[in-house]
Amino acid sequence: MSGLLVRGAPFPLTVGGDEQPARADLRRQIGRLEHQLSRLVAEAFPRLEVDATVEAAAAAPRALGLGELEQVRDRLADRIADARDALAEKAELETTNRELLKEMLARPADFKWLRISSADVGEPGCGHWHSRPRLGLLGMLMGWWRVKVSSGCPL
Repeated sequence: MSGLLVRGAPFPLTVGGDEQPARADLRRQIGRLEHQLSRLVAEAFPRLEVDATVEAAAAAPRALGLGELEQVRDRLADRIADARDALAEKAELETTNRELLKEMLARPADFKWLRISSADVGEPGCGHWHSRPRLGLLGMLMGWWRVKVSSGCPL
């Protein structure tokens, strides 16, 4: 009992026989999930921001128990699922916008004043396509529409 009262005395971490392989397996799963999350962050980087913050499981540094490791694993799995869903939604939106751009380029008069940016179709840069009348007001009255492609970022 006197050994417990001495401050700074190191105590060996005693873990049950079945708990040690389970903890190692959970740490491997967490490592795999963190790797998947980092790949999703890199894949989505210029188009979409994916939350990759690391949350502290406890206020003070200590070895996590099995339940806490499972919670960390489950939270990571949920974040990965959310990131995949967001990427799929963004890809679907970009595909729809690319199809709309093809139609707009084929028939500019059907898409009057529509403006599609490069970011909307998943391309880098700050250019855009804009359906507008040729020769201003006269072109608008005569039905002369065209798609004007911007030169990119202003100076």
